[in-house]
Amino acid sequence: MTTPVTAAEHAWLPKASCDASCIRVDSAHISRPFVVVLRTTVRLIMTMLLLPALPLLAVPLPGKSRIQRLYCRLMLRCLGVRITVSGGPIRNLSGVLVVAGHVSWVDIFAIGAVMPGSFVARADLIEWPALGFVARLLKVIPIDRHSLRGLPDVVRTVGDRLSAGQTVVAFPEGTTWCGLGHGTFAPAMFQAAIDTGRPVQPLQLTYRHRNGAQSTIPAFIGDDSLLTSIKRVITAKLTVCHMQVQSLQLPGTDRRDLAGRCQAAVHEVGPLPVAPVHGRALAA
Repeated sequence: MTTPVTAAEHAWLPKASCDASCIRVDSAHISRPFVVVLRTTVRLIMTMLLLPALPLLAVPLPGKSRIQRLYCRLMLRCLGVRITVSGGPIRNLSGVLVVAGHVSWVDIFAIGAVMPGSFVARADLIEWPALGFVARLLKVIPIDRHSLRGLPDVVRTVGDRLSAGQTVVAFPEGTTWCGLGHGTFAPAMFQAAIDTGRPVQPLQLTYRHRNGAQSTIPAFIGDDSLLTSIKRVITAKLTVCHMQVQSLQLPGTDRRDLAGRCQAAVHEVGPLPVAPVHGRALAA
């Protein structure tokens, strides 16, 4: 567990003020109790059958990337989430930094279904029961959001993996949003791309209901526990994750410029209202 800090001690941290009021479920998206129970039971069974295979993603098998994408797609289906991909092509390049806005733990499976790689994640994730073991197995790069002194080491590790030809995924907003607004991309992680001369791939994730209306159900925010958030997703009707692949960004020499270009690319579609609320950081 991390020690609580005041805003004055760490004014640079993204503020987390989203709460349950951000999660909206319209009557049009509510099912009969019997249907909810049946749907949830089927999804739980499917998910539990798939979970034991998760450690295999850490095994260096032939076609590992394809296996990871298939696994993440299957996991999304078990959870009741479908994914659609549009925009530019997914280039088969080595050593790419992937960045996206951050809404939910579902983001990890969504990105893994398209561009699997190592994730930069909050340090206390390593301490979570079961999930921490998987995080260590998958070589998650931990970042302590309360310690600026450890940031150069994280950037160096990201750079080393990019230089080794690995894909690294980061969420530069540093915290989750409910999906109706977005935060600012912090420039620190982009330094790794500049130092290694590797490109950055921005991805835009938008969650919607089957009828196209924007959904906040997958959001992991406020006082949410992971179990509460998972329950909300698997009991809901079908959720669709729309992924827009934006133009690949060359690193250049200015990390703030690179962060600004990627942020503009990720949030360019539609005039989404920037609500003064944030969420909980699952990955950095």
